[in-house]
Amino acid sequence: MDAAFTEEQHEIRRTLRELLLKRCGPDEVKAAVRTPAGYDTQLWQQLAGRLGLPGLALPTAYGGVGCGPTELALACEETGRAVLPSPLMATAALAAPLILALGSERQRTALLPALAAGELTATLAVPGGRLATALALTGPNDGGWAGGGRAGGIQARRAPQEGEAVPSKNGGRPAGGGWRLYGEAGQVLNGHTAEVLVVAAHTGGFAKGRTLLFLVRAAAGGGEARSGAEPGVPGLLRTRQTALDETRPQARLELRDVPAELLGEGDGDEAAVAGALAATGVTAAAALAAEAVGAADAVLARTVAHVQQREQFGRPIGSFQAVQHRLADLYVRLQAARSAAYYAAWSAGRGPSAPGGGQSAPGGAAGPYGAAEPGVGALALAQALESLRAVAAEAVQLHGGIGFTWEHEAHLYFKRAACDELLLGPVHRLRARAAEEAGLFPDGAEEPDGAEEPGGAGKPGRSGEPAGAPGRTAAVEV
Repeated sequence: MDAAFTEEQHEIRRTLRELLLKRCGPDEVKAAVRTPAGYDTQLWQQLAGRLGLPGLALPTAYGGVGCGPTELALACEETGRAVLPSPLMATAALAAPLILALGSERQRTALLPALAAGELTATLAVPGGRLATALALTGPNDGGWAGGGRAGGIQARRAPQEGEAVPSKNGGRPAGGGWRLYGEAGQVLNGHTAEVLVVAAHTGGFAKGRTLLFLVRAAAGGGEARSGAEPGVPGLLRTRQTALDETRPQARLELRDVPAELLGEGDGDEAAVAGALAATGVTAAAALAAEAVGAADAVLARTVAHVQQREQFGRPIGSFQAVQHRLADLYVRLQAARSAAYYAAWSAGRGPSAPGGGQSAPGGAAGPYGAAEPGVGALALAQALESLRAVAAEAVQLHGGIGFTWEHEAHLYFKRAACDELLLGPVHRLRARAAEEAGLFPDGAEEPDGAEEPGGAGKPGRSGEPAGAPGRTAAVEV
């Protein structure tokens, strides 16, 4: 591994940092999250048009920049430094890699250039708040996490073929061929504004069911929560949720016989879907880890500047040895997390090239990346989330009385740290999954303290929850 960045990679960081310094200060962030979209749409168009941000890791054949996970992680580090509210993570790290890996040539040609140019945004919708499980970050994704034929998930059924059309239940146009989705999903990143929804759904009943991915072409919602079905999308209801971290907007999707298109060709391959989700999970974990590292770096720098100015007993508190030791410990943790995030991004992007400019993905699907080292994404994400949480907590403490007020900018980072772990954590399950993938605990080996084997199908994790069980809720409806 060559740890030195190229001049192109340095240029991506410099250009993005300069732009965000001008356009994305704490006041601008607080104003943007209160808009209907939850982010500055003009700034997003500038980032997409000038820097090609959403297409960084997409091949040039589909309108992308032709870079990889490392460049995407470097960009996310800068957006994390500014706590930028944007659909970058949902579009570039979750939805676009899945469309590239599993989509047919027609689907790729129709969607990826528009996503790369910022004309469309996309997201991944997973029922039950099980995004981390679907991405194989906290447990194997070969179970019934999409519903398993039971209530509480999203079910997919084939619509009657052309010539056998029947009136739809919601009074819309008669159902032709294709698929229909029924169910709901919460905590969907940017789900209230994304024009393209990649929906994980269970099909085939309970005994012979399987989990596949489907495309829903949602109408441009203008960022507003709807009180009824979306225009042009019968049966789809999208409601923005109130989240602790306003910079990461989330939504609840209700699907009532919604027309959808299978992502890919033929009848779908569950093994390929699971493999593509796992590969996407490594990339998403690396991007989110880099974003957390950028946020931790920014809040640590602000804290160091503050302790050099704040005085107690006639001298700056930064001159006290106890404060210096606390900051030094945080710096060491931050650098370790940065190294882990960079390595995870490099590992996600390595691998032999496949025909067509892409690289082979697990499960035999044509995808953008190679097979990453086992457990590297989950471990890097755990390290980064833990570091951000520690740095943000110390920042609140060292800022004194003003640091405890919600209005202070330190709480932007504190909320980001809390909600990121709720979204793709918790940290101990990420580490347990990494250990399982790396083979540190062979089958039948006892673990210390009587803990159960983590992550096994149907086995409890370290927290006592079933593997793949929904974690704590990071959002509530409004």
